[in-house]
Amino acid sequence: MKAATTKEIKDKLERILDINDPFIQEIKQDGRKGVQNLFKAWQNKREKERELHQRFVELNTYENQLRSQGFSFIAGIDEVGRGPLAGPVVTAAVILPETFYLPGIDDSKKLSEKKREEFFGKIQEEAVSIGIGMIHAEEIDQLNIYEATKKAMLQAIAKLAVNPDYLLIDAMKLITPYPSQSIIKGDSKSVSIAAASIVAKVTRDKMMKDLDKDYPAYHFAKNMGYGTKEHLEALEKEGITSYHRKSFSPVKEMTLSIDK
Repeated sequence: MKAATTKEIKDKLERILDINDPFIQEIKQDGRKGVQNLFKAWQNKREKERELHQRFVELNTYENQLRSQGFSFIAGIDEVGRGPLAGPVVTAAVILPETFYLPGIDDSKKLSEKKREEFFGKIQEEAVSIGIGMIHAEEIDQLNIYEATKKAMLQAIAKLAVNPDYLLIDAMKLITPYPSQSIIKGDSKSVSIAAASIVAKVTRDKMMKDLDKDYPAYHFAKNMGYGTKEHLEALEKEGITSYHRKSFSPVKEMTLSIDK
């Protein structure tokens, strides 16, 4: 009987998930180097998938505990943009269905831009509800960034189309009608907060890229409003825009020097 070609073996391996499949046992005995390389690649892929599945299970710990207590609409809440010199602070509240499965999801800061955007689309398709909150620079200056972040989070919750029955909040405590839990580094511990971090990050990044078209000197599409060298140089040369936070250093000092 003619031995299968490496291409035929590769095609068949893509459809096999079980290490105990008889075909796997066959190719383990195949002495061809190309076949053994295919087998090793298959093993590595399965191991990676196993690790991502295990990580996803871990990220659901809080949600599963709450569901076992009778909660159904668990909203994860997170923010992005507390530290930049320009642009809004953006928050998201996300309620995921119990059937949601997205191996690889994690804190948005740990993901590439491409992966964040891919996951953003998946979350939008499957979420029970998503709410976005946003506080712009002028109001951040009036309130301070901590209070502005809390206000944006409350906005996001209010914009949910479905009332949550429990809140999982990244590192903040909010006064709301709903029972809640504040989780330090929650975006790496809860799937709902991780989803919120991705939605908030992608939403804000898009805004900063759009802003870059009107203010190219500041390189907002690249620095997202953070105080990079290029951004600071542009501030010195071009001055302060209405999108800059005048209560943040060094913008604050520049504002004071202008006011004198």
